[in-house]
Amino acid sequence: MSINIFQAIILGLFASLSSMPGLGGTSIGNYTLGRPLIGGLICGIVLGDIPTGIMVGAAMQVVYIALVTPGGTVSADVRAVSYIGIPLAMIALKSYGLDPASAEGTALATSFGTMVGTIGTVLFYGTATMNLIWQHMGWAWVDKREYDKLPLVDYVLPWISHICFSLIPTVIMCMAGEPVVNLIKERLPMDGIPMKTLFTVGALLPCVGIAILLKQIVRNVLDFIPYLTGFTLAASMGINLVASTVIAGMIAIIIYKLKMLELRKPAAAASSAAAENGWDDDEEDI
Repeated sequence: MSINIFQAIILGLFASLSSMPGLGGTSIGNYTLGRPLIGGLICGIVLGDIPTGIMVGAAMQVVYIALVTPGGTVSADVRAVSYIGIPLAMIALKSYGLDPASAEGTALATSFGTMVGTIGTVLFYGTATMNLIWQHMGWAWVDKREYDKLPLVDYVLPWISHICFSLIPTVIMCMAGEPVVNLIKERLPMDGIPMKTLFTVGALLPCVGIAILLKQIVRNVLDFIPYLTGFTLAASMGINLVASTVIAGMIAIIIYKLKMLELRKPAAAASSAAAENGWDDDEEDI
């Protein structure tokens, strides 16, 4: 598998769009297009191998499933993971002849994604730093009451930052991906200690994402029961992710209905008591 210049440019454009705050307040950009699960589908379409793209994206999504950016603090850049890491991982899997659904394939994919995600933080902060220039220009225009120029700060000038720190690096790294992967393949054979170490570390990386997610949602021991329901169903009944999602949706609806009933009971009791008191008052008046 190789990536031509047109495919690299398309991936670079998606890398730029996935970090644009103007896309639905990051809801469509960073938190949708930028997620590895969505990026895997897009990379699969662009590179002509949708199943591999989705499986690689799903493997990387587990690692970053609970990644948040509080106050602009970024430990890893999922934009780089999605549109640099996934294409490189797809090339590596094809080069090594690994099945993306296998344990070795998943470990290799997550390792590539983590390496690129860490490097991508430099691109993220580079974008943010250059955007400060446009913000200062915008404040200067506000002081001069030149409000007609402000749309440039929101819709035009940030594209320069994203072209410099998203599009161009993505194109360069994707185009250089195949020679680099081939070099790694020649210098690091599958049965060597470095590759075995890489597979071992890569296999443990999803635990990091799951641990971060558990830290956010588990408040007491009982919270583990609904969390582990999907894993239990998958292990005992052999159902896939879609079926687990449907079952989870039904359970969520049932829990919602029960919560609504609990909220209505005090209101109904209060109304009933008020009605009884009102009836007694009427009797006393008579």
